[in-house]
Amino acid sequence: MLRPLPVWIGWRYTRAKRNNHFISFISLVSMLGIILGVAALIVVISVMNGFESELKQRMLAMISHVTVESSEGGLKDWQTLEKQVRQHPEVLGVAPYIEQQTLLRGQQVKGVVVRGVLPEQEGEVDELPGKMVQGSLSDLQPGRYGIVLGVELAWSLSVSLGDSVTLFAPQLRQGPAGVLPQVRRFTVVGLFEVGMNEYDGHMAVIHLRDAQRLFRMPEQVSGLRLKLKDMDRAWPVARELAEGLPWYIRVNDWISRHSNWFRAVQTEKVTMFIILSLIVAVAAFNIISTLVMAVTDKQAEIAILRTQGMTPGQIMGIFMVQGSLIGAVGTLVGLVLGVALALNVEQVVHLLEQWLRTDLMPDDLYYITDLRGEVRPHEVLVIAGLSFAATLVSTLYPSWRAARTRPVEALRYE
Repeated sequence: MLRPLPVWIGWRYTRAKRNNHFISFISLVSMLGIILGVAALIVVISVMNGFESELKQRMLAMISHVTVESSEGGLKDWQTLEKQVRQHPEVLGVAPYIEQQTLLRGQQVKGVVVRGVLPEQEGEVDELPGKMVQGSLSDLQPGRYGIVLGVELAWSLSVSLGDSVTLFAPQLRQGPAGVLPQVRRFTVVGLFEVGMNEYDGHMAVIHLRDAQRLFRMPEQVSGLRLKLKDMDRAWPVARELAEGLPWYIRVNDWISRHSNWFRAVQTEKVTMFIILSLIVAVAAFNIISTLVMAVTDKQAEIAILRTQGMTPGQIMGIFMVQGSLIGAVGTLVGLVLGVALALNVEQVVHLLEQWLRTDLMPDDLYYITDLRGEVRPHEVLVIAGLSFAATLVSTLYPSWRAARTRPVEALRYE
C-alpha cells in the first residue's frame, strides 16, 4: 500500500472505473485539453525562437556586432583607431566603411543605401562575401567604379551583371549650368542575396576608395565595423571600448541599433503565449468540473472515511491528488508531444503540403519559407510548471468542498 493514505486513495479514485461515465468523459477531455495546450505552446514558442534566430542570422550577414563612429561627421585618423580597437581581446575583426543614402538609376530610379567597403577586410565583420550569387566582392577595384547590388534592387532597376547604373551623390557641385548633384556611372560587377528586403532591395556596395572620391571624404570613413567572439556580449564590449576612446567617438552595438525588430518578435511571443495559455486554463476549469462531480458522487465514501478518523485535511488531499494526477499526466504527454513536433516541424509542414497539395509558405510572399523549431529547455520548464500549477490550483475548491462534508448529512439517506 502506498503511503501516505490520501495519496493512495486519490490514486485509486483516479484509476477506478466509475458508474458515472460522464465524469470519466470530462476527465478525459480535461487531460486532452492540457495535452493540446502544452504541446501547442511548446511548438509555437519554439517556431518563433527559430524565426528569431533565422532573422538574427540574416541581419548579421550585413550588419556588424559593434560600430564605432564619430559624432563630428567623418572619422579621421581611422587607421590608428582601428589598431586600438583590435587590441580588445573579444574583437575578432575590424573593417572601415562609408555609408550614404542616395539615388541609383538604371532603367528605373530608386533610393538606396550605398556602402563603401574594403573587399579584403569585409569578410572579417560580416557574411557578404559568402552571399554573392553572381560575381565576387573582390571584383570591386578602386578607380574602376564597380558596384554590387542586392538581387531585388537589380530586378527593380532592370539591370544585370555588366550593365551600367548612375549614382547620384548627395553632395552638390558648382557647374556651368549652376549647382548640380555629383553623378558617377558605375558598372554592375556582382549581385548578392541575404534574404531580407531591407538589404536585397535597398543596398548597393562599392569600393571604399571610390566612395571617398564620390562623397568627398578624402582619408575619412563613416566609421569602423567590428565582429566579436560572442555577439550576445555586444553591449558590454561596446561600453568597454567607449571608455577608452575620445568623447566624440560613439560606440553602438547591433542590439540597440535594431532593437525594434527583436522587440516586435518578443511582443509576438508574449502575445501568443497568453493566447495559447487559455487552452490550459479551459482544461483546468474542466478539472474543477470533474472534481466537483466526483465529490458529489462520492459523498457516502467521504462520510465513511471521516467516521473512520480521517481529518478534513486528508480528505482534501485525496481530491487534490486526483486532480493533480490528471494535470501531471496531461502535462507530461503534452511535453513529449510538443518537443517531438517542435524538433520535426519542417517534416510536419512538408507532409501537410503534400497532403493538401499546396505550398503553405510560398517564396513570393515570405522571405523565411522554412519553419525551424528551436527548443529552449528553460522555456519548456516554464510552460510545464505553469501548466501543472494551473491544474493544482484548480483542485483547491473541489477539495475544500469535499473536506467540509458532514458524515451525518451524507449518510442520512444511505
